[in-house]
Amino acid sequence: MRERIWRVGDRVFTVSRQGLIMGVLNITPDSFSDGGKFFSVEKAIEGGLRMAAQGADIIDVGGESTRPGAKPVAADEELRRVIPVIEKLRAQIDLPISIDTSKTEVARAAIQAGASIVNDVTGGRGDQGMLTLVAETNSAFIIMHMQGTPRTMQIEPRYADVVSEVANFFRQQYACAIECGVDPMTIAFDPGIGFGKTLDHNLELLTQLEQLRAHDRPLVVGVSRKSFLGKLINSPEIGDRVAPAVALTSLLRERGADVFRVHDVKENVSALRVTEAILGRAG
Repeated sequence: MRERIWRVGDRVFTVSRQGLIMGVLNITPDSFSDGGKFFSVEKAIEGGLRMAAQGADIIDVGGESTRPGAKPVAADEELRRVIPVIEKLRAQIDLPISIDTSKTEVARAAIQAGASIVNDVTGGRGDQGMLTLVAETNSAFIIMHMQGTPRTMQIEPRYADVVSEVANFFRQQYACAIECGVDPMTIAFDPGIGFGKTLDHNLELLTQLEQLRAHDRPLVVGVSRKSFLGKLINSPEIGDRVAPAVALTSLLRERGADVFRVHDVKENVSALRVTEAILGRAG
C-alpha cells in the first residue's frame, strides 16, 4: 500500500500507518454539544491539556459555533476567544494546534500565536484571502464541504448525487489551493458530515468514504456527538451518542478515514489504537 502522509508544520504524519485524533475545543457559548463548557480561557486551557494527556494528536480550537442555525461571530470577538488559548496551549504542549475558522484575519493571528493547521468549514470559499494565507505561512489546510451556511445548511439540503458532488468539490478546491501556491502535502479533506446533509446524505458519504479521496490526500471525519447518531439510535440525549461515535472511529478507520475530529478523546484514542493493531496484523 502506498504511504499517505500529511505535512503539518515541521511534522510529517504517515496517516496510512497511524490515524490521528483531533480533540475539539470549542470556546463558544452556543456550540451544539459543549457550548459554554470551555468558554473561559482557564477552562479552555484545562480542556486542551486534558485532551493532550488523553492522547490527542491535534487540538482543534474554535471560537465560532457552526451548529445548524448558528449566527456569525465578528472577527474581533472570535480573536478575543481563541488567541489567548492558543498562546497558552502552545507554551504548554508540543502538539499541533488547529484553528477552526473561515476568516483570514483570525487564521493569521492564530498562526502567529502558534497554530499550524487551518480547519475551514467553507473549504477556502468563505474568505478569498484564506488560500493565499495558507500558502504564505505553509500551514496545513483542511478543506471541508458545506452546502449553504451554518444558518441555512439544514434547510432542505439537496443533491443529485451527494458523493459525486462532494468529491467534485474537493477536486475543484484542491486545484484552487494549488494555484494559490498551497503545498499539496499539507491538504486534507473533510466531507462535512451534518453540514448541509440529511441523514441519508451522511450515511451515503460514510458508506462510500474512499470514493471521496482526491489526490491521495488524508480524509478527516467529524461525526462526534452529531444529531444523525441520535436519530439512528432513537435518543435525544447527547451522552448516548458517544458509543456510536466511537464505533464509527473503528469502522471508518478500516474504511479509509485518517483523522478523527472528536469531543471524547480518551474513548476514541483507545478504539483507534485497538483497531489499528488488528488491521496491522490483517495487513
